[in-house]
Amino acid sequence: MKVLRIVLLSIIALGLLFSGAFAMKHLPEERGKALFNDTKLGGGTAGKSCNSCHPDGKGLEKAGAKKEFNIMGKKQKSLEEAVNFCIENPLKGKAIDPKSDQMKDIVAYIKSLKGMKMGKEMPMKKEMPKKKSVEGC
Repeated sequence: MKVLRIVLLSIIALGLLFSGAFAMKHLPEERGKALFNDTKLGGGTAGKSCNSCHPDGKGLEKAGAKKEFNIMGKKQKSLEEAVNFCIENPLKGKAIDPKSDQMKDIVAYIKSLKGMKMGKEMPMKKEMPKKKSVEGC
């Protein structure tokens, strides 16, 4: 009976150890990126994700450093408020708790976008050849 008990407790302990390791496998930024691409974020019903309006985070490169936002003519006082505004409006979902793991993860992803090059770099403008002056004009 003691052996069975020890084996059972060992199996449970190993299971908890591996499940904890699995949960820690992904960084908040990685989990946030998955949420950023999830059309069901906040119970969204519009069939859109954050990525629909911000492909690969385009336009959000400086969002992590901002203190205030102005989206669609409405002011938000934090990144969390801005995220919830987008969930409630374009995504047609319900705001998520600003202190939730989901919010922390999506904010971590948005903050990770700083300094990233989005899309293709714009080519440098080519200098136009100088026009030859025409005498008599």
